[in-house]
Amino acid sequence: MLLYQDILTGDEVASDAFPMKEVDGIVYEFNAALITIKEGEVDIGGNPSQEEQEEALEHGAVQVNNIVHSHRLQPTAFDKKSYLTYLKGYMKAVKAKLTETKPERVEAFEKGAAAYAKKIVANFKDYEFFIGESMNVDGMVLLLNYREDGTTPYFTLWKDGLKEVKL
Repeated sequence: MLLYQDILTGDEVASDAFPMKEVDGIVYEFNAALITIKEGEVDIGGNPSQEEQEEALEHGAVQVNNIVHSHRLQPTAFDKKSYLTYLKGYMKAVKAKLTETKPERVEAFEKGAAAYAKKIVANFKDYEFFIGESMNVDGMVLLLNYREDGTTPYFTLWKDGLKEVKL
């Protein structure tokens, strides 16, 4: 199993237990799902029937995003201006880390990140924002959006802001 940690904070933010794909060589998209949790029960992600779902919610269970729940992500908020300020600082910190650890990756990161940041800004209103468990504001902000069907959630994470840890 692979865990993905934020290189700046060490927070676990995703794992290979969730379907993922690389986009534009700069970000990973991790597919998420809503799961039902109830104190003392474990949901392994199977899809319950509609009747089971309604019954579970009636008995004190709650629906949560499986990635948010599994990695104890914390919601946060940005307006466009504050997000751009954050992103500038974050990109600078990731570039510094890459310069130390993977200098051959710096140029590709700068080009790819600038292009992808434009896509984020163009669709800014579509995103929800999460940070890692430590709530360190200098770390990666995970972007939650929904697929074209309007119901399938997915997270966007900066590829170069992650460190793979094998378990």
